[in-house]
Amino acid sequence: MTATDTSSQSGTPWDKLSGQYRLHPGCSPSIVGQRPVLGGGRLGHLLQGQQGEQVGRTLGSLFTLCAHAHRRMADMVLAAASELPQAVAACEAPVMLLLETARDHLRNIALDWPQRLPEFGAGAPSMDWLRDCPLSLGTVRPPADADAAWQALTAFRAWMESAVLQQGVAQWLAEQREPEALAQWCSAHAGRLLPARCLAAWHPLAGHLRPPMRRLDLLDEDTTLQTAQLRELAQTMAADADFVQRPTWRGQCAETGPWTRLRHRHAQQSIQTSAWTRLSVRWLELMELAAADPGSEGPGGAALLASGALHLGEGQALAWCEMARGLLLHWVQLDVKGAVQDYRVLAPTEWNFHPDGSLAQTLAALSPGDTAAARTLASAFDPCVSCTV
Repeated sequence: MTATDTSSQSGTPWDKLSGQYRLHPGCSPSIVGQRPVLGGGRLGHLLQGQQGEQVGRTLGSLFTLCAHAHRRMADMVLAAASELPQAVAACEAPVMLLLETARDHLRNIALDWPQRLPEFGAGAPSMDWLRDCPLSLGTVRPPADADAAWQALTAFRAWMESAVLQQGVAQWLAEQREPEALAQWCSAHAGRLLPARCLAAWHPLAGHLRPPMRRLDLLDEDTTLQTAQLRELAQTMAADADFVQRPTWRGQCAETGPWTRLRHRHAQQSIQTSAWTRLSVRWLELMELAAADPGSEGPGGAALLASGALHLGEGQALAWCEMARGLLLHWVQLDVKGAVQDYRVLAPTEWNFHPDGSLAQTLAALSPGDTAAARTLASAFDPCVSCTV
């Protein structure tokens, strides 16, 4: 489901599980909605008694847009709760997360971006630029092993360099990483390349929309500090079944997305973040994922996408990963038989669409009826459920 705009406020009732958000520019509250499956312990009840792969399959059917990330988290959190460190390490090679996150970014850019821009009309977006792309946008069987996944990423990089960028991806990143340099590149290539056309169309308005940055700094390079912070958050998740619908970190709202990755936290502190930089970072990260190689993800290099799991106590664990829309966390409590007793998911959308968060405050400050700005902001924060203006 994608963020869309509609002039109708009389609307359809919220889906019993997936939910939706409605944005009201110039109003308070400016964000109304929720994802019912996350609140009131509903997810725990749905998963209660399930074990092993069944948990991942159920979560993949509930959270279809990022099903691979939820299945990965289910495997990791169940292994950690069962105190199986070797199983946690073997759940899935990091390259699998890189490959599937690249697929998620590509799918969002190719299918969702054009639908969020009025100038493209209501028809299906052109897919010509994706001709011969080796990375399918549909659901596919995961690669057999890490070597096969690296081969898939290498093929994607070769296609990106020859068919899209028309230059080496490493050179492109060195030249276009800065926001204004990227804006100029998008303008120059808008006529031949759909993602560049979308970003160029967003830039004039999105560049002037500057929601205050409140990054979710839950992960940290200091592993001792990170462990303490993750334990603190897990305790809150466990104590309050509704916390995952309106999460805060130490009493403050926060945001998460590709612009808040652990790997480039310090490098981005000097950049003034706008709606446009939040949008364009997805294209930049797609290039970074295409440029990845086994050396960049080895012991000596910072992970492009952080992930891990933490045993918290008897049958209890927390798992996390940086995926396409931001930081995803799963918490589980197992019973004495190793089956799910309770389960919580804390996803990026609930951080970003918090009714008191940075996005909500920026929407409230708009002129009433400014649907263009509201639509642009929704695209920048990229909800994973239906979102109407």
